[in-house]
Amino acid sequence: MAIDTLLDPDQTMVQKAIAANERLRQSFPKGFALDETHQPHISTLQRYVRTADLDNVYGAVGKILADEHPAGWKLTAYKYYFIPWKSIGLAGIVIRPTDDLRRFQQKLIDAIAPFTVKAGTAAAFVTTKEDPDINKPTIDYVAHYVPGDSGAKFNPHVTIGVASQDFLKKLLKEKFDEFTFSPAGVSVYHLGNFGTAREKLKSWSLT
Repeated sequence: MAIDTLLDPDQTMVQKAIAANERLRQSFPKGFALDETHQPHISTLQRYVRTADLDNVYGAVGKILADEHPAGWKLTAYKYYFIPWKSIGLAGIVIRPTDDLRRFQQKLIDAIAPFTVKAGTAAAFVTTKEDPDINKPTIDYVAHYVPGDSGAKFNPHVTIGVASQDFLKKLLKEKFDEFTFSPAGVSVYHLGNFGTAREKLKSWSLT
């Protein structure tokens, strides 16, 4: 199963992400909306794990949260970015990496390692009648998340949707008003296409 252990952002970030997503969908109506099955989130660790070990994964995350207190972190969103794919791009709001984020990620990598498998297929993801396919970049992204998006290469962000590359290039030229926010929860999600958080498997509220 392809899973994402992620940070659920507070309403400040959620509202900014939804507003940006609406702009993208006006330009590219075929893109996905941020909704109950496409939750705004900060991916911290994407991995393929054995489905039979999910309870062990939840236990490992819970132990980390006994020591870590993400609700007290102040995170700064400072720009847009996008990953090109064919004629479109997958866009996000980028967050400045912090020592807290990197430490949390490394703890997750170490704790979940015993339940991780190296690779998966499209069958490891959530699909629906409306969204039946998983593209190869999504499959490869999860397989290579460590080390490709971990440690010094960790790029914390909130995905806001897809649009044409022409539109996204213009978006990146706009002035971005930085803002701060905090995590409101930690969750484990079953991933869908483009790394979307499709099905919540487990969550922890933060105080």
